[in-house]
Amino acid sequence: MIKDIITYPTPPSIEHSTDVRKFDKELFTLLDDLKDTIKANNLDGLAGFQIGSYYNVVVVKNSDGNFLELINPRIIKTNGKQTTLEKTAYFGDLEAEVVRYDEISLVYQDREAKDNSLKADGEFSILLQRKIDYTFGSSFINKLSTDERDKFEMQLKNGKNSSSTQSCPTVFKRDYFKKSVNLLSIIMVLIFVVALFVDDALQQKMYNAQTITFITALVINLGYFFYGYYEGKKYNSCSSCQIVNILDTFTISLVRLLTIFGTSYIFIN
Repeated sequence: MIKDIITYPTPPSIEHSTDVRKFDKELFTLLDDLKDTIKANNLDGLAGFQIGSYYNVVVVKNSDGNFLELINPRIIKTNGKQTTLEKTAYFGDLEAEVVRYDEISLVYQDREAKDNSLKADGEFSILLQRKIDYTFGSSFINKLSTDERDKFEMQLKNGKNSSSTQSCPTVFKRDYFKKSVNLLSIIMVLIFVVALFVDDALQQKMYNAQTITFITALVINLGYFFYGYYEGKKYNSCSSCQIVNILDTFTISLVRLLTIFGTSYIFIN
């Protein structure tokens, strides 16, 4: 029977999975349910926990595509390490870089309660390690480095892979708004300085030009704020302090524009 796959945030058992002591119909049903669920979801393997059982049972596909049933599996020897990009149905197929053993030796029992052993390396070794994690109430998140874990927890929060999240660019489009406001601020200062040395008629014309420049700069500054807020939300892999920086920049530009225009109003209007 096809079963629902347990997903995050339902926690794995905080204790080891219960070892199988009775090799009976209940066990055989669990093994068959694991196979049906693997096939239905096009997976490589599942542990008992992943379909709601706390028995220490794992079913995986081996290199020839046939199912391998591992009852009460235990890793007894390891060799070498490699870093692999992993994903699991438990975390909604989110990916993380995990350091795993390259080669493992393990012992297990089959459905006839006979003791078996095997050696695995490469991808098959990684698959077995991932599934056996669940039998110890764990998952790959417990094996991540501090930096990788922080990144993965951000993925959990956002519900998507960092690789699929638009990465933080080195240049934001909102910067063009800021540059335009800065340029208009310089023009306003120049208009003010020149207006101090011309006659009244020309001074009034220059004040009118100052007003138009001021209004244009205000509109662009507002555009910076709203587009910057949109951009900060869009690139959620960047620092959360983006929004604060955008608000600070907007406020500083606004105060500068008001100061220049206010001074012009007093001296040249």
